[in-house]
Amino acid sequence: MASKLLRFTHVDHSTPPKRTAEDRKGDFAEIYEGFPKEAARDQASRCSQCGVPFCQQGCPLQNNIPDWLMLAAEDRLEDAYRVSSATNSMPEICGRICPQDRLCEGICTIEQSGHGTVTIGAVEKHITDTAWAEGWVEPIRPPREKEQSVGIIGAGPAGLAAAERLRRRGYQVAVYDRHDREGGLLTYGIPGFKLEKPVVMRRIEWLRDGGVRFETGIDIGGTKSFAEMRAEHDAVLIATGVYKARDLKCVGAEGSGVHRALDYLIASNRNGFGDTVPEFEDGTLNAAGKRVVVIGGGDTAMDCVRTAVRQGAKSVTCLYRRDRANMPGSQREVANAEEEGVVFEWLAAPEAVLHTRAGKLKAVRAARNKLGPPDASGRQSPVATGESFELKADMVIKALGFDPEDLPQMFDEPALKVNRWGAVSVDFKTMMTELPGVFAAGDIVRGASLVVWAIKDGRDAADAMHQHLKTQSSLAPRSTVAAE
Repeated sequence: MASKLLRFTHVDHSTPPKRTAEDRKGDFAEIYEGFPKEAARDQASRCSQCGVPFCQQGCPLQNNIPDWLMLAAEDRLEDAYRVSSATNSMPEICGRICPQDRLCEGICTIEQSGHGTVTIGAVEKHITDTAWAEGWVEPIRPPREKEQSVGIIGAGPAGLAAAERLRRRGYQVAVYDRHDREGGLLTYGIPGFKLEKPVVMRRIEWLRDGGVRFETGIDIGGTKSFAEMRAEHDAVLIATGVYKARDLKCVGAEGSGVHRALDYLIASNRNGFGDTVPEFEDGTLNAAGKRVVVIGGGDTAMDCVRTAVRQGAKSVTCLYRRDRANMPGSQREVANAEEEGVVFEWLAAPEAVLHTRAGKLKAVRAARNKLGPPDASGRQSPVATGESFELKADMVIKALGFDPEDLPQMFDEPALKVNRWGAVSVDFKTMMTELPGVFAAGDIVRGASLVVWAIKDGRDAADAMHQHLKTQSSLAPRSTVAAE
């Protein structure tokens, strides 16, 4: 092992080749190229194989990172894939979009010692992309088929992760989604320059080939009632995510030219699929030639500013009320956006969205802030200084975060309990709601969060549902049990 690992003292940290800003601004292809085989092996060999692997503790999925790094360093990529995929339902996706700088890589021991982190995410992506190319990603083949069925509401990361885990155990799994394609935010929320869509569709097709049934265009509570769905399945998982955009609270925020981030990103992604998108084609949700102002500092805001650049915006400015150090989004994404020409106005909050007398958007007036004492999030609170300035704008995008939709009303099920923030209430030991046999997982429980957390929640919920269904099966008539 000594010759294959602990090489961080004489092998420098490196990342996969990144396309130049001028090159990547012209399309929606991923900006990072894949690691060549030798480079991935060398970067994996930098791992110090810590006795207490902080990288694993920093991963929501508790991925066994040191082991698959060791196997990659030894050029045993198929074994590395087996270890990686044992704890992660979508390692090729997490390797691309996880904010590793805030998770595994951010607390890597050799990073803390000043040698530069192991490039964990890029190696993870290399391992799984190789596994797909070599045919190591085997289809789901349950040891036996069960008669019990599970219905999952939402084909996003939590729902997909749960579907895989339940299908492996032989349950009949049906996933319902209101969109016309599966994947949730992986498909319609995250731009292609971070996650190319064939990567998502490949994972969907793999689940479908393994026996997971998908029904798209199904709006639970609309085209299909929640009660009807419960009657069709032995257990139900609510994995809808959170889609209710937070409002911009200032004068003029409801006027023309002001759009919700998700509406904008969905239109862009649909256009990338080749769909006919009237709001894109008529220019409403197309930034081409416009002065764009994006309000917010999270990863969704970064997706919006970088999408606007690729659509040919005249200028793109991000307005954020705190400073760079206190923003919630990935610092890597900020750096990428700056390389692509995005201007950041730190410590600035919108006071008003200004329109002409004819109702046409013309500018955003913003207040200058300074940082005060920490708030409940632990970050310093923005405090207005009394100064203000104006930014000319033809398009304003609100990227202020998301809240849960009113599911009890949407599902016509008042017995479905939610907390004061509107998230579905569950018993965290069982992941079950107060409705028997109805579980919930992902953002609809924890609030808007990372894809990797949704995957973990989906896997945990699937395990809890399995325990519940085993109990139900044991109570079934002998003939039914025997038939399984």
